[in-house]
Amino acid sequence: MKTDIQIPMAGTITKVEQLQDFICNLPGALIGDSDEYLAVCPLKHSFVDGAYVREIFLPKNMLFITKIHKKTHPYFVMKGCVSVLVEDEEVLIRAPFSGITKAGTKRIIYTHEDTRWITVHVTDETDISKIEEEVIAKSFDEFKEVIL
Repeated sequence: MKTDIQIPMAGTITKVEQLQDFICNLPGALIGDSDEYLAVCPLKHSFVDGAYVREIFLPKNMLFITKIHKKTHPYFVMKGCVSVLVEDEEVLIRAPFSGITKAGTKRIIYTHEDTRWITVHVTDETDISKIEEEVIAKSFDEFKEVIL
């Protein structure tokens, strides 16, 4: 079994999924990597030997629910200030900041300021859709299948 894995408690998973469903059904909600979302939160993709670097701009005063990460990876907040909720812990992050996202993490993020967030993923792949399949779980059930 892999180590350094963060699996939220069942009640927390349900709360986050309920919040996500509620937000996704609000008028004007921006979903995933839709054209509307990318117009507000542009992405920059870079590739180096063995790694994919993903940079996203997050406008201030917005609420985001992240995807479920299959693999542990570093992240860097280069600009801005955000409140981050993971499980039942809220953390205020001010740039510049670096941290580690543990496998199994799904965050709720509120942006107090315009924010620039960068993640780095170990992969030799350069096709964005294949990278998503490699590093993102569609559900916590899928994530559990990956680690067991």
